[in-house]
Amino acid sequence: MIKLKLTAVGSSAGVVFSKEVLARLKLDKGDAVYLTEAPDGYRLTPYNPAVESQMTAARKIMKKR
Repeated sequence: MIKLKLTAVGSSAGVVFSKEVLARLKLDKGDAVYLTEAPDGYRLTPYNPAVESQMTAARKIMKKR
């Protein structure tokens, strides 16, 4: 488990990621991350779940043809 710290960003809040976390997630400054609800809480991922479901459907179609 990795502890993340919230910090003020204008009138909002942001999360600070260490270099280790950025490397493990294969992220760089300016990249997008997605927060999705999961049965056990929330999941933070660099992968867009909507695109992944579209790719899964596309793979099924390509496999048939």
